[in-house]
Amino acid sequence: MTATTPKVLDIKEAIETRRSIRKYVQEPMNQDDLHEILRLASLAPSAWNAQTWRFAVVQDAAIKQQLQDAAYGQGQVTNAPAVIVVYSDMEDTLATVEETAHPGMGEAGRTGQRSTFDGVFGAQPVAQRGQWGLSQANIAFGFLMLAARGLGYDTVPMLGFDPAKVREILGLPEHVQFAGLLPVGKRAEDGFPHHRHSVERLTKFY
Repeated sequence: MTATTPKVLDIKEAIETRRSIRKYVQEPMNQDDLHEILRLASLAPSAWNAQTWRFAVVQDAAIKQQLQDAAYGQGQVTNAPAVIVVYSDMEDTLATVEETAHPGMGEAGRTGQRSTFDGVFGAQPVAQRGQWGLSQANIAFGFLMLAARGLGYDTVPMLGFDPAKVREILGLPEHVQFAGLLPVGKRAEDGFPHHRHSVERLTKFY
C-alpha cells in the first residue's frame, strides 16, 4: 500500500464508522477514488436488473453554490469537494430497457425484457412508474454511502432541497425523481456517534 492508496475498510467497519459529516477537508476528490465509488454503487441490485439510478457528480464551485441555495442554504453542499446527486430516470430505463438484459440470455432475453417492462409499466402514469424507479435508486443511494466509506471517504445523505430547482440547475427532465444529494469528502470533524434503536425495538421474529 502506497502513501496515496486509501485504506480499504471491510463492510462491517465501513458500516460502524460511517457518520453524517458536514465539514470536510478542503482538498479536491481523488478522481480515481471517485470513479471507483460510483462503480461500486452501480453494482447495487435492482428488480429485473432495471438500474434506474443515475448519478450527477458536481465538483464545480459555482454549481455547488446553486445546489446549496436549492438546499435551503445547507453549508455541507459547498463545503464538500464533490456532491453526488442520485436520481431515478424511469423513462430512460423504459426507452433503453433491452440494455439491461443479461448478454447470456441472448436475443430472447432482450425481447423478454422489453415485453416485461412494457407489460408492467407501459400503461402506468409517468409519476407512478417513476416511484417504482425511485425505490430502485434508493438501494443504490445506500450502496453509494458504503462504497465511499469503504474507501475512506465520508458523506451525509440529504433530502432537504427543492427538487424543481435541482432539476433546473442540472438540466434534468421533469419526470426524474431524486433519492437525495450526497456531499462526499474526507471528514474534518468526527460527527456524532451512532444513536440507534436496539434490534429488539425494531424487529419482530416469526
